[in-house]
Amino acid sequence: MISDKLDDLQDYPFWRMNALVGDIPLPDGHDAAIPMWIGEPRHGVPEIARAPLRGSFEGYGVYPPIEGTPSLRRVMAGWLARRYDLPEGLIDPDRAMLPVQGTREGLFTVALAATPRAKGGRAPAALLPNPFYQPYKGGALAAGAEPVFLPCAAGANFLPDLDDLAPDLLDRAAIFYLCSPANPQGAVADLAYLRRAVALARAHDFLLVSDECYAEIYDREPPPGVMQICAEDGDLANVVCFHSLSKRSSAPGLRHGFVAGDPDFLAAFLRLRKYAAASSAMAHYAAAEALWSDEAHVVENRRLYREKIDIAERILAGRFGFFRPPGGFFLWLDVGDGVEAARRLWGEAAVKVLPGRYLAEDRPDGSNDAQAYIRVALVNDLETTRTALTRIAETLG
Repeated sequence: MISDKLDDLQDYPFWRMNALVGDIPLPDGHDAAIPMWIGEPRHGVPEIARAPLRGSFEGYGVYPPIEGTPSLRRVMAGWLARRYDLPEGLIDPDRAMLPVQGTREGLFTVALAATPRAKGGRAPAALLPNPFYQPYKGGALAAGAEPVFLPCAAGANFLPDLDDLAPDLLDRAAIFYLCSPANPQGAVADLAYLRRAVALARAHDFLLVSDECYAEIYDREPPPGVMQICAEDGDLANVVCFHSLSKRSSAPGLRHGFVAGDPDFLAAFLRLRKYAAASSAMAHYAAAEALWSDEAHVVENRRLYREKIDIAERILAGRFGFFRPPGGFFLWLDVGDGVEAARRLWGEAAVKVLPGRYLAEDRPDGSNDAQAYIRVALVNDLETTRTALTRIAETLG
């Protein structure tokens, strides 16, 4: 009655974290721990989303189209073209653009549409960075692909080493998940890296899925995107990218993102989604349209994250392998033992962080490349962030 595929899924990281500290009381004087374990933005939903949400009540009386509205697709395509300086016509809003109800859902289901029963007569593979966003693995397993975890070491800029991928593995790959800026390390793939990834996808006929959901949260320079590579020859084949309002606009509860790229693949993806996926309410489409049309709130959002990274640098520089993440809003700190550090920070400092091990797959020998790390989400207000980082520094030494 229960699929044995679920045996290959460990408990979700946040469940594991709750179990880890469930037997540890908070220190005296604390009713709750400062939450730095989940990447849930707390800057507040922008005001410009409120009017569309209030004014679209009648939309709850209809089934919303899974492909979104023509107006929304045009706005999303326009934003993507402006953000990456794409040539006019590269992203056809009616063929190369689809909304998704949160990118977690989209990143999971994309594997179902990309993975064949077999590739070259062999079991298909899904290539994943390690550490990784958990829906990548869930989608790969549900699709019947073998997840292959690619190390993302500090010496390789926390990205998979493309030159280390064997041709035999690439030949049976059905999908390659790439995250830039990376969650959790904040690493950014440059144009040369993206160009190489696109070339491999086309040479070996797999789908390159570029998860760019943190692309609007950056420290100094805007991260490049994979559509810039597609613009070089005007070809979207074998490539899709995902973007989200959860981080860009501090609107995780809106559950809105989009996927853009290869029109032939997106036609197949839409076919699948009409069977299996949920569509957003018309009011949510209207709010998303307003948010994709505005940049002022994003600039302020980015300024706040940058200020919190400044605070972190003042408190943590020279400790725990601290570095300024080029993108995203996580700190990736080397504390020796991330699991033990997370327990101590809960019980001694009332700060809740996530062990890096919970975001990465163990090697066959049981070791884990992320064992030494904790992920710290800079999602709180400035003063709360300063307090929590000070506690981390004092508790862990």
